Amino acid sequence: MTSEGIDLKRYIRSIPDWPKKGILFRDITPLLADPKALTAAVDALCAGFTGTGIEYVAAVEARGFIFGAAVAEKLGVGFVPIRKKDKLPSKTESITYDLEYGTDTLEVHSDAIESQARVLMVDDLLATGGTMATACKLIEKIGGQVAGIVFLIELAALRGREKIAHYQVKSIISYE
Repeated sequence: MTSEGIDLKRYIRSIPDWPKKGILFRDITPLLADPKALTAAVDALCAGFTGTGIEYVAAVEARGFIFGAAVAEKLGVGFVPIRKKDKLPSKTESITYDLEYGTDTLEVHSDAIESQARVLMVDDLLATGGTMATACKLIEKIGGQVAGIVFLIELAALRGREKIAHYQVKSIISYE
């Protein structure tokens, strides 16, 4: 994907067998280190969502926070952090979901958004889709409307888009 003449894929480093054998990890740190690539990535994530009534951007820790906060700032809206269990200090809502080997829990402050607010979900990577599907359910649980989902990278072969197919989903870079 090119954005403003910058080939963003060129800034994604592929690391074989990390964090375990058989995984090809897509490392975003070279993109984050280059100010022009980072700006182009944030612009690409925002494209199509300016002027659409988005009131908040929500993202799951940790890499999602990097892009989510930048997108929120660029769109001029609030940012909602979605965190792992027991990381938020005030009253929360939570959802526990299945992982490949076990479970995990996501939480958000109960009062993070206004009722019926339009929320753009942002993350760095779409793999199997379970985390984002849970994050969307969590936003809906506290009264929000998921207005769209945008990812910097999609690992299309893992078919994660199927778990969130009833939402408007966009990815900037796709790997088969």
